[in-house]
Amino acid sequence: MSVKVRIPSPLRNYTNGADVVEAAGVNVGEVLGSLKSKAAGIETRLFKSEGQLNRFVNIYVNDEDIRFLKNLETPVKEGDEISIVPAIAGGV
Repeated sequence: MSVKVRIPSPLRNYTNGADVVEAAGVNVGEVLGSLKSKAAGIETRLFKSEGQLNRFVNIYVNDEDIRFLKNLETPVKEGDEISIVPAIAGGV
């Protein structure tokens, strides 16, 4: 099953500039795993070495934060949209 993955500007160099990439999987983890084969190197920006999401990367499925769902085990279905949103920090 294929879902759309929205790629933020800072990560588009891994997708040859594409802002949306189709990837397959039954849950978020599988979709992001599939994305690695289409966007070589992107996994270094998304995951820690232990396979956990980097804490500065937020993932949404249809505008729902996966941290409040089932994280990487959050199921997806045809037509769903996953958004990768890098956290932005700053201050005065």
